[in-house]
Amino acid sequence: MTHVLLIGNGAREHAIAEAIRRSRWNPRLYSFMKTNNPGIASLSEKVRLGRYDEPEAIAAFARETGVAFAVVGPEDPLSHGAVDALATSGIPAVGPTRSLARLETSKSFTRNLLEKYGIPGNPRFRNFHSSDGIEAFFDELDGIVLKPDGLTGGKGVLVQGDHFRTREEALDLCRDILKSHPGVTVEEKLEGEEFSLQCLCDGRTVVATPPVQDHKRRFVDDRGPNTGGMGSYSAADHLLPFLDAAAVAEGLAITRKVAEAIHRETGVPYKGVMYGGFMSTRSGVKLIEYNARFGDPEAMNILPLLRTDFIDICRAIIDGQLDRLDIVFEKKATVCKYVVPKDYGLPEDHPEAASTSSRIEIGEVREAQLYYSSIDQRPDGLYMTSSRAIGVVGIADNLAEAERIAERAVSAIRGPVDHRPDIGTEPLLRKRVQHMKILKAESI
Repeated sequence: MTHVLLIGNGAREHAIAEAIRRSRWNPRLYSFMKTNNPGIASLSEKVRLGRYDEPEAIAAFARETGVAFAVVGPEDPLSHGAVDALATSGIPAVGPTRSLARLETSKSFTRNLLEKYGIPGNPRFRNFHSSDGIEAFFDELDGIVLKPDGLTGGKGVLVQGDHFRTREEALDLCRDILKSHPGVTVEEKLEGEEFSLQCLCDGRTVVATPPVQDHKRRFVDDRGPNTGGMGSYSAADHLLPFLDAAAVAEGLAITRKVAEAIHRETGVPYKGVMYGGFMSTRSGVKLIEYNARFGDPEAMNILPLLRTDFIDICRAIIDGQLDRLDIVFEKKATVCKYVVPKDYGLPEDHPEAASTSSRIEIGEVREAQLYYSSIDQRPDGLYMTSSRAIGVVGIADNLAEAERIAERAVSAIRGPVDHRPDIGTEPLLRKRVQHMKILKAESI
């Protein structure tokens, strides 16, 4: 019997916990969480609550429980060296060391890595550690994107036209960023459609999982502020309505070159998930950023479809033997919709900013799958916090049916909640397809 440590407390980790427990190896799951997730707790032999910036506490729990290996879900423990602390205790992990996690934690590191090793996919960019030279670089760009160097919870990217209008505003934002971050990356604004390609990596072999499209904007029609992700979808053919096999192959080729480059750069093989956020543009696939772990919500789209034993995958990653494993995903479509408090993403003075810590009730969700995120289980029921509450996933032979399953389940969750009803619907998909058709026609 295998003992496995899971680090993390979100809906992504709930999906990982489920994948672990499905294994034919009958694993015992031990979970280290920042806050108690009732879904993960129900699948665990033992739970320890603690801080992700205390890697020694994580390693101590791993030693105490006698786990064979660990799986790291979120970015925070990676950035604080959880994998390094576990390795010191002789416990391997599915997740990169702190140095390798710079692929996510440092935008400048990743851009410089692609440039140094001649890897395609970089937009025009420059890294700045002071405001000197920023204005001059603005003059070389038609549109501007600003990225703080460091973790921002998926909400730190600032795009011209969405978050600011003028170059004067952009310069002020750069100055603000530099007060709290070691640097800022300034990039050209790309035009296209984004997709997530989460890849498994053992240091030598890189295997792609089905591509997913995430929706970060808070409100219908991609309006409102950026969030951690309001939902996502994947298609039964393991492409996307606007994305062909050639574009997926282009994204995978970039990730394979990055895995080789980061090994050469650091001398350490990357073992874990390499999640590329890409954009399909009129001039090919461009890299937006890398994450050093599964996406949230994107993990909820692909892990329920996984037919290869997840424990076997973890062992293959750790042992550098992914090339010996046939990794199979079911040919199904998925739609994930996040149930959130009504005030999620709203300013504190908004009239609806009052749903935090509210009780919710879950009715009959039928065949939909639920993954708990920021949910507090009390004696009298389930309560939301201020963040995303429940990931609701519909799985079917096609996107239309998967969307119906998810939407029907969302309507069974009662309380002061909200969601994006348009995710996975035909009008929004058609809009994406038309956008790419226009871009490709303009490039001819």
